[in-house]
Amino acid sequence: MEIQKIRNFCIIAHIDHGKSTLADRLLEITGTIEKRDMKHGQMLDTMELEQERGITIKLQPVRMNWKDHEFNIIDTPGHVDFQYEVSRSLASVEWCLLVVDASQWIEAQTLSNVYLAIENELEIIPVINKIDLPAADVERVSEEIINLLGCKKEDIIPVSAKTWENVEWILDAVLTRIPQPIVYEGNSDVEKQELKALVFDSQYDSYRGVVSYIKVFSGEVRKWDTLHFLNTWKKIEALDIGYFAPEYTSASKIDNGSVGYVVTGLKSIRDAKVGDTLWKPEEVSWPKLKPEEASSIEWFKTVTPFIYAWVFPMATDEYPALADAMERLMLNDSALTKESEASAALWQGFRCGFLGLLHLDIVKERLFREFNMDVIMTSPQVTYKVRMFGDKSSEYSRLLPEMIEHENKTKTILHISNPEDFPAREACEGILEPIAKIEMITPADYVWALMQLSQERRWVFKNQQFIDQSRIMLTYELPMNELIGDFYDEMKSISSGYASLHYEFLEYREDDIVKLDILIAAERVAALSMMCHRDQARYIGGKIVKNLKDVVPRAQFSIALQASIGQQVVARETLSAFRKDVTAGLYGWDVSRKNKLLDKQKKWKKKMKQFGKVSLPSEAFVNLLKK
Repeated sequence: MEIQKIRNFCIIAHIDHGKSTLADRLLEITGTIEKRDMKHGQMLDTMELEQERGITIKLQPVRMNWKDHEFNIIDTPGHVDFQYEVSRSLASVEWCLLVVDASQWIEAQTLSNVYLAIENELEIIPVINKIDLPAADVERVSEEIINLLGCKKEDIIPVSAKTWENVEWILDAVLTRIPQPIVYEGNSDVEKQELKALVFDSQYDSYRGVVSYIKVFSGEVRKWDTLHFLNTWKKIEALDIGYFAPEYTSASKIDNGSVGYVVTGLKSIRDAKVGDTLWKPEEVSWPKLKPEEASSIEWFKTVTPFIYAWVFPMATDEYPALADAMERLMLNDSALTKESEASAALWQGFRCGFLGLLHLDIVKERLFREFNMDVIMTSPQVTYKVRMFGDKSSEYSRLLPEMIEHENKTKTILHISNPEDFPAREACEGILEPIAKIEMITPADYVWALMQLSQERRWVFKNQQFIDQSRIMLTYELPMNELIGDFYDEMKSISSGYASLHYEFLEYREDDIVKLDILIAAERVAALSMMCHRDQARYIGGKIVKNLKDVVPRAQFSIALQASIGQQVVARETLSAFRKDVTAGLYGWDVSRKNKLLDKQKKWKKKMKQFGKVSLPSEAFVNLLKK
């Protein structure tokens, strides 16, 4: 197909603004799928978890045909934790459809996606959905979109995906307002004929291996072509190629400017990374030009996890199965990272990086549903930077230290997300914690309550902006460690669910961060150590030891549960001993015999307390982490 007759676009919107439903209507109007009633789940939300929760987790491409033109559409997630999926979609298209609910307003996460599209220099077509609802206010939402994009009112398309009203207008607007696909401009005529395709997503098939989703920027792909991954230098043969309709549909070739898939046959995800470039040289330049000499397409950055948590199997013999499950999940979820870790209490596991708490929850649920793996997850942690006195890179080589110049001296910077790797406090010159930029959009009635919540979380107020007469956008800077707790739940509770949140990493900033240790019977439990601010150590430590009191098994002697910063105990609970009536067998006795037995029991309990050991079972960790 001629490149002038190809259009590539994605849909961006906030959660529950009707994005996936609108995508289904477009598929039905173009005849890609048969018409269905609203009782069926969204066609492009293929995962069972997506259907249950009503959210989009994975981007999903599909091809449509409309008036002799090829439309490649990518349905994207709306939650901030899956923004990496959105960024990969934006790198593969030339324009995007901005969908806003007519009964609500533009949310903070929608603003973030719009800015991301503008950075990628994409055309934006605004759409107001759900105009059939009684609470719909098209005029107000139109005014918000005009203020945001600087567009005209006639550029906004009002539709109802539920009733099909005006949906065809979107398809017609694509033909008249959207540019043709971007092609790769090489330095020579030979380079322009070479195949260069961006791998924007991947799936793993048990029978066919890795299936790479690609956007072709130059050349074309044919079945049985010999292709090269430029970053891994892996050589493959295209066992099958095709497009999404929405299932895999084989084709003879994938044209320049189009979107499709390539069955690679690879069994390892390390050989087919998301963001890589598939390359096939022209015959005139082969074999003179090697894969390592060709230039790759650079469109989106490597993901950086915001939080880390440790994942352990419920049984030690399930570790190989967990490792295999994590490998396959990482192919489908390129934002997930992992490193092998070991714990004295929970044995072997993985240190995993996530983009947020919802991302963490989804990964845990997918491990259980897709791979039948029930796992233990520790509480999430962020990565801190520790500036050491002098050059101590040799002492901490396993932590991959970074060398910097600070006050005309060479300093060692350690990146630490595992509290066990935290060096002695006296060896640290300073500790820097990650700071996030927060944007909250809320009705004016809840501003004061959210400001009070912000003060409790060590926030720094930056700006307050009126979006309209009834809504305000609050901008703050806060530590990431404060964000990954229960802040989102509290914000929704205070605002009755009306406030929305967007956050992004800003910088590292020095503060009084300490390592909080948990001791059971004077023995430190490494798996329960954490990093926190000194002012909050007493409160956090008190909550942990209080929960421990419910899960630690009782013994014949009293057990001290303590939270400490170094040698300073900041919180304590005491688990009382089992009580036995040693005087029950006495008869015809006087008080001296009773006191003698009680003194003997007290002596033995004191000795047991001195030498007794407390073994904390894995079940106790599970119950504690659930709390």
